[in-house]
Amino acid sequence: MSINFNALLQAPIIELDSIDSTNNYAMQLIDADTAQPGLTITALQQTHGKGQRGKTWVDSPGSSLLMSIITSSALLLNRQFAFITATATAVAVTLQDLYEHWDVKIKWPNDIIVNDKKAGGILIENVIRGDKWLYSIIGLGLNVRQDKFPNDLPYATSLKIASGIDFDLTILRDKLRQNILECTALSATGDGLLRQYNTMLYRKGTVQSFTDGNNNWDAIIVAAAQDGTLHVQLADGSIVPYTHGSVMWKW
Repeated sequence: MSINFNALLQAPIIELDSIDSTNNYAMQLIDADTAQPGLTITALQQTHGKGQRGKTWVDSPGSSLLMSIITSSALLLNRQFAFITATATAVAVTLQDLYEHWDVKIKWPNDIIVNDKKAGGILIENVIRGDKWLYSIIGLGLNVRQDKFPNDLPYATSLKIASGIDFDLTILRDKLRQNILECTALSATGDGLLRQYNTMLYRKGTVQSFTDGNNNWDAIIVAAAQDGTLHVQLADGSIVPYTHGSVMWKW
């Protein structure tokens, strides 16, 4: 399928001061049949920003890059993880290129890690009707200008904390938007992005602690698979797949 990147990049960018959630706003546009691929919503503040598994994304006004991109995919429904890997890889590569002294990784499935701390997260919501994948809403929350975080968030960081640089939110938005749109369009063409995703997989080849809420255990992270599972090696040497939400990461 031919992709007109110029048309994607020329889609409108809606800039808001405050909104409950940029993803909610994007979904309203889709429901009203006024959306188009590439259309992007940004906000200086989210009052009820969405995180993974129903969590709330917390930000201070004007300090975070808060963005939702509406796009479509040529992938089959069973390839949704390819879309996730493309998005996360686009963000991680953009940040790594932005500042060479960072160590940027992807914590499975789509958290962005800078120097061993979480700098951002991605929430993708797909609009599927019948067997047709009509739209995806790519929600990105990235800590950019924060000087510090509350004591109960010891593993959070911002781009400023990690570099000492006050990055321009608009320039950063445009770089990320372009690379996300390009990588997600290319996600239908092969598995190269999955290989790159695994190259940037956080703590790959090292021992990581997990919990299911009752039991805690350690496992070596091996790789993410095409179906979205995380393959780990247990203490007895066996390789098992974890599905997102079935286990929790322990920092």
